[in-house]
Amino acid sequence: METKTERQKLNRIKAVLAETGHTGKWLAEQLGKDPVTVSKWCTNTSQPDLYTLKNISDLINTKMSELLIDK
Repeated sequence: METKTERQKLNRIKAVLAETGHTGKWLAEQLGKDPVTVSKWCTNTSQPDLYTLKNISDLINTKMSELLIDK
């Protein structure tokens, strides 16, 4: 059975931002989102919807699948 912490690890947004040299603040500005919202995505406290995930992948020029944890 998965624990609450394991279920929350759904995305790699924070890691991909670091790999591409971007910050959460930059991403928030590009998307017109509150930096707190992006921070929650980066810590897997909450998740962006698929439309937003597609926008993120376009902004950082990567595949959507690279933003997700594959289990």
